[in-house]
Amino acid sequence: MGYRRRITKSFKNVPVLPVNAQSRYVLFSDCHRGNGTNNDNFLKTQHLYFAALEHYYRKGFTYIELGDGDELWENRSMNQIKEVHNNVFWLLSLFYKEDRLYMLYGNHDMEKKLCSFPKKNFSTYFCTSSQSFSSLCPDIKFYPGIILKDYCNGTCLYLTHGHQASSLNSTLWRLGRFLVRYVWKPLEQIGILDPTNAAKNYTVKKRSEQRLNTWAEENNKILITGHTHRPILNEAPSLYINTGSCVHPRCITCIELENGTLTLVKWFMGTRKNGDFYLEREALSTRTLSGYDKIL
Repeated sequence: MGYRRRITKSFKNVPVLPVNAQSRYVLFSDCHRGNGTNNDNFLKTQHLYFAALEHYYRKGFTYIELGDGDELWENRSMNQIKEVHNNVFWLLSLFYKEDRLYMLYGNHDMEKKLCSFPKKNFSTYFCTSSQSFSSLCPDIKFYPGIILKDYCNGTCLYLTHGHQASSLNSTLWRLGRFLVRYVWKPLEQIGILDPTNAAKNYTVKKRSEQRLNTWAEENNKILITGHTHRPILNEAPSLYINTGSCVHPRCITCIELENGTLTLVKWFMGTRKNGDFYLEREALSTRTLSGYDKIL
């Protein structure tokens, strides 16, 4: 199966969520939450992510995670990930209880698509504040894609992880997991990067983005993904958008959808003149959904 068919298949029988003037969605991808060891790339930005998530929870946003939320290629145990980052899962459970949480799976957490995984790993988590197990997301479902639809003008946003652009990260994902877990993970510790990783290899990244962009143009659809870790929200006529990631050493990025406008946002630590640190939100680029009317 070629990448075009794999991407198209990701939107078969998936949830279609409404977009209107009151809608508030925030799209994150590639958190790669790990088990707290040196290979846990999420450790560098966990405080930024948690603070940003608190902001979106207070503001009434619906949280959509576009895959690779948890690093299950390098780590075998989801319980260890939940234990290390239990504050994050506590906050995700609040979104879930208010029906404001949707999760996709990517290549690094492909196991989530298995029927047994959600019930086994997302029913409860250990809350350190109460020192007891608490409900997490007992009936959560993980999807290959989600569609956001503005029923007023018919504009649709097609959300998926983006790993479908590579056969190693989709059809052959078990081989990819084996190579990462037993070959590239040990070598990465001495500075040798995985040459197949779209986030760390420019050639692989460019090829993936070209294929994702080609699918969007050929199908005349707005496509939003993660996977390559490179945030993209360009002006017309581009139909391809990327949320970026939460594992950059100095910042995290995401896409907001509010008042019919897409905004690419960066969260980072700023410094005041007195030397105090503060959390800063910076809008990198914006684009209205109505602006797509002329090209769709």
